[in-house]
Amino acid sequence: MNKHFLGDTAVLLGRSLRHITRSPDTIITTAIMPIAFMLLFVYVFGGAIETGSDSYVNYLLPGILLITIASGISYTAYRLFLDMQGGIFERFQSMPIARSSVLWAHVLTSLVANLISLVVVVLVALLMGFRTGAGLLGWLAVAGILVLFTLALTWIAVIPGLTAKSVDGASAFSYPIIFLPFISSAFVPTDTMPGPVRAFAENQPVTSIVNAIRDLFTQQPVGTDIWTALAWCAGILVLAYLFANLTYRRKIS
Repeated sequence: MNKHFLGDTAVLLGRSLRHITRSPDTIITTAIMPIAFMLLFVYVFGGAIETGSDSYVNYLLPGILLITIASGISYTAYRLFLDMQGGIFERFQSMPIARSSVLWAHVLTSLVANLISLVVVVLVALLMGFRTGAGLLGWLAVAGILVLFTLALTWIAVIPGLTAKSVDGASAFSYPIIFLPFISSAFVPTDTMPGPVRAFAENQPVTSIVNAIRDLFTQQPVGTDIWTALAWCAGILVLAYLFANLTYRRKIS
């Protein structure tokens, strides 16, 4: 690893964060759709959905947080695509900087932007009646899972950002990821679903992540869900990181 990696990444991270501060609508837009879903399900559908929970917003919030992240990562692919098309990558290659710092700056920018969006969503949920008895350790565990999930999805976003042929192609990959929580335990218990759908819902990563976060918020024993969630996040992160860096090396070679 280049000895200037940390310094180069910090400089490029500052560049990317300045772009966000100049267009805060990026974070606002990212948070609007999850908040709209939360309002819709709590105030329109919530009364007709039986979850066994006293407060539907408490039940719903973990899934909304994942949708927030899935919405936010599309901007990583979008910004990477613009840098590729604008010739910024070629300019960076001519400079004595660590090549991997270019990608890491975009990834860390995504992490910062998504964490801000998550805070906004949680604040809105509190206004809607969300309450939790989770202590500091519980919140730290939730934050750790969300950070790991964000990093995993962001490295996935790097791949279309580097390979897409159009702006729409760079961000369209996120749509299936946004849809995934709807076929999970995020909105309704999986035991209400028909057989094949239930089998898929119970064995896809979002369900275990949602269940682990929900248990942490309600101070329930997390059981195996948290380890399954961490395994999914770590596995996706490693694979996405390897494929993204392979794609990057091919692009700049």
